[in-house]
Amino acid sequence: MQFRQQALARLQSPEELDLPVRFARPQGWLVLSVTVIVMAAASVWAVTGSVSSTVDAPAVLTYGQGSYVLQSPVAGQVTAVLAKEGERLPAGSPVLTVRTARGDETVRTLDAGRITALAASTGQIISTGANVAAVEKVARAGAPLLATVYVPAESAAGIPAHAAVDLTVQSVPSQEYGVLRGEVTSVGRSAQSARQIAAYLGDTQLGEQFTREGRPVAVTVELRKSSATRSGYAWSSADGPPFELTSMTPATGSVRLADRRPVDWLLP
Repeated sequence: MQFRQQALARLQSPEELDLPVRFARPQGWLVLSVTVIVMAAASVWAVTGSVSSTVDAPAVLTYGQGSYVLQSPVAGQVTAVLAKEGERLPAGSPVLTVRTARGDETVRTLDAGRITALAASTGQIISTGANVAAVEKVARAGAPLLATVYVPAESAAGIPAHAAVDLTVQSVPSQEYGVLRGEVTSVGRSAQSARQIAAYLGDTQLGEQFTREGRPVAVTVELRKSSATRSGYAWSSADGPPFELTSMTPATGSVRLADRRPVDWLLP
């Protein structure tokens, strides 16, 4: 009862009714203003802005025509190896000779290309159908290199046409020469098996390596050309490496995905 009487007495006091009421200090208004501005800017960015992301995946520099594994049509002993690794040969060129019960037989290339690997040596006994060489198809001399990036299937749908790609080439120190520039020209329609990748690259180990975490989608990347570099391609550095690039060189591709609006991430 005593507290109630004191409260009523204060309300009836005329000098207290004339006192001004302070709602907030100037510092409080400043904090409130900044908060409102930040929230407004965030709202505008969420509606009109975009967020870019990339996906990193293994890649190989190739001539874009694929490869094939040359197999021996006969069984016998290899008497001579007539080709060298890295050599470009026309279709029907001799690769090695095999001594059979019917005499010496010559194993020849099926299509024009470059010998990327030799699996037979002089004196070796081989059976019919044995792999003797890997041949990368080359349409013509001076054909430009391409990059094939094996992107996880769940990320392939987010790659737009002509997406920018940065390639870290295994044989080129990126700290010194930077990364190779390119853009997407095509995205595969279906995921590839280890066998399909091995058939295209002519390398069983790469097929198994690229499918360890699932079947990827092959993305073809055109390398940007530059007359100012020794390699003939554009790099993030001014000059790039002081040597030419070769096919079947491993790399890692960083592919830019389609931009997404932040507000899309908040919606269910």
